[in-house]
Amino acid sequence: MTAADLLTMLAVLDSGARTREDILTGPALPTPHGRSFGGQVLGQALAAAGTTTPEGRTIHSMHGYFLRPGNSSERMTFEVDRLYDGRSFSTRRVQAYQEGEVLMSLISSFQEPDSGLEHQEGIDLAGLPEPESLPSVWEKYGHLAGNGQASWVLNRPFDFRYLESDIILDVPERTNRQRVWMRSRDTLDAPPMLHAAALAFASDYLLLEPIARQHGIPWATPGMRFASLDHAMWFHRPFRVDEWLLYELDSPTAQGGRGLTHGRFYDRSGALVASVAQEGMIRLPGGPDASGD
Repeated sequence: MTAADLLTMLAVLDSGARTREDILTGPALPTPHGRSFGGQVLGQALAAAGTTTPEGRTIHSMHGYFLRPGNSSERMTFEVDRLYDGRSFSTRRVQAYQEGEVLMSLISSFQEPDSGLEHQEGIDLAGLPEPESLPSVWEKYGHLAGNGQASWVLNRPFDFRYLESDIILDVPERTNRQRVWMRSRDTLDAPPMLHAAALAFASDYLLLEPIARQHGIPWATPGMRFASLDHAMWFHRPFRVDEWLLYELDSPTAQGGRGLTHGRFYDRSGALVASVAQEGMIRLPGGPDASGD
């Protein structure tokens, strides 16, 4: 999947239907397991909201709940409700539908450029390996390209380079923290709104990994089931997803079949450009309700 494919996927279209809300549609993103990828729903919903906001207002926060699994082979419909347009802020509610059922409900907020107090928690990048010095997923697992399941890892539109080991086949070290350099595979010639939608899309790939890593559970575990339950994101400073970002993640708790993860995105200068939080469901084979929701 190339950056051009990513832009095509995020290019939600006006359906031509007219109600009190704006109605848009987004293309399908097939997956090996047949369920819609949560990042796709997030990215398309955010892109849909962005088509309705006054010019010059940029996304600063979004909060979404995943309600039902979607079919990855079918298009989605997005209903955008223009909740509020004030002097500085705009608020949008987006509902994602398939076959008349709501899959996800999201509220996002946009702001005019403004000045004010500024600080951030710092990070020391000086001692970290440069992303160019780390192996790509293709370099490590390209020999599995003939495996249909491996295509979901190898054909992502983002290049993820782990400072700690990945957990695709095994978990060498149990810890609830990880750091990954990431960027789109090629140049993403798009406005800032679509870079934000692309980051929301990409953020969902790795958010459950610190939970699985803490418990020594690789993604290749047969019968493991996982799903995003909610997803919140805050956008702090300008960034581009086709330039390297350090994705720092940690999971402070897991219980009741659910786990919480926090994530932070830093550019190569050390600027904190975005933050994310998600609660997810992980069910292991043989456990209670292993068949699903």
